[in-house]
Amino acid sequence: MSRQASGPLAGLRILEIYGIGPAPFCGMLMADLGADVVLVDRAEMGPEDMDLGRHAVTNRGKRSIALDLKTPEGVATVLQLVENCDALIEGMRPGVMERLGLGPDVCLARNPKLVYGRMTGWGQAGPLAQAAGHDLNYIALSGALWYSGQPGEAPMTPPSLVGDMGGGAMYLALGLLAGVMHARATGRGQVVDAAIVDGSANMMNLLMGLRSAGLFASERGKSLLDGPHWYRSYRCKDGGFVTVGAAEPKFHRLLVEKLGLAGDPAYANQGNPKTWPQRHQAFAELFATRTRDEWCLLLEGTDACFAPVLDPDEAAVHPHMAERGIYSCIDGVLQANPAPRFSHTPGSAGTVPRRGQHQQEVLQDWLNVEVP
Repeated sequence: MSRQASGPLAGLRILEIYGIGPAPFCGMLMADLGADVVLVDRAEMGPEDMDLGRHAVTNRGKRSIALDLKTPEGVATVLQLVENCDALIEGMRPGVMERLGLGPDVCLARNPKLVYGRMTGWGQAGPLAQAAGHDLNYIALSGALWYSGQPGEAPMTPPSLVGDMGGGAMYLALGLLAGVMHARATGRGQVVDAAIVDGSANMMNLLMGLRSAGLFASERGKSLLDGPHWYRSYRCKDGGFVTVGAAEPKFHRLLVEKLGLAGDPAYANQGNPKTWPQRHQAFAELFATRTRDEWCLLLEGTDACFAPVLDPDEAAVHPHMAERGIYSCIDGVLQANPAPRFSHTPGSAGTVPRRGQHQQEVLQDWLNVEVP
């Protein structure tokens, strides 16, 4: 029973070894866009394994088989599947796949066109390669966390988007697609070493250019995007929050006008860092005088560069988000729909498989093996 799929990656076969965080997120991105992603689940979940069941959104659209990779039979089945796929995703600590007998040398010997994607925090080599860590640690070391906070305060702990998803999964996805293009042109596969420290550092390059040009300070709270009153979040009267990002002078003038501050000389020199703390305090006091909805009525949709801070449930029903269909509720789980959008080959969000649900189907489809 062959899998029928649509999307720009239809026909691409990807084998994903069970993991957590950025590796399965990368697999979800591929499955959303039509790739046939087969997840090699664990035969049995251990006490420390995270089994989210139908809530495991990053497994949506994949097919699941369950194998014990500590047995010769499990390893042999994976190697057979490797012979029939374009790419492999694994997120183990360096050396684990080699010890299982599924390292890149073994797999590329079975399939020279294979693109072997490796997802780690520290990378496959380096003094920290074998150390445990998580998103916050990786972006701290890479420099990406530095600007997250104000002077004299500890950097804020962001959700695992900058590291795991941005610097990790997205770079692995790009690497896999680039590798597959090269393999199809040359017949030669390769290993993609996607490290969160690499990707999150690479994401800093816009700021590094601004910093080198003298437009972005080395000190937190004194740069164009982390210190000014016109690029901040503010608490409202009802406890909600709003954001303003009026960086350009024309947008700043409009924001000041909308706030009833036109003509106030304190706002004439937008780019003077010495005035920012006082203006921030003034903005904070002003925004606290109205509710979030009242500020939306005044500012949303204008060139004042404004948006309310919404939780996911609120975001899903916001008129702009709803009209674009950005969120869906699938099997009772709120989740964002595939991105980006394609005019001729749109992606689609599949359902989350049960562990081992597609065992017989995948073995018949990829290996022509009849399973009783």
